[in-house]
Amino acid sequence: MKSAYELAMERLEESEPEVKLTDEQKAELAAIDDKFKAKIAERELFLNDLIRKAEMEGSFLELPQLQEQKSREISALKDECEAAKETTRKG
Repeated sequence: MKSAYELAMERLEESEPEVKLTDEQKAELAAIDDKFKAKIAERELFLNDLIRKAEMEGSFLELPQLQEQKSREISALKDECEAAKETTRKG
């Protein structure tokens, strides 16, 4: 007798079959991850430096804008990364 979990997993597999990735696709996905991790780290370093400078100069009005910019840019890069990975997954 199958458990409720096993039955649910079977129904899920029927409605959304698992996508099998080739070794080439897996390598490309890893490369995309590495590329975007580097881009995100670069932007974080740059913007953290700007935030630190604004704090030292006492430009407290700029801080929320810089923090929002940092959040926006990192979010955009993550979205771009996911879009690139989805394109790779679809072949």
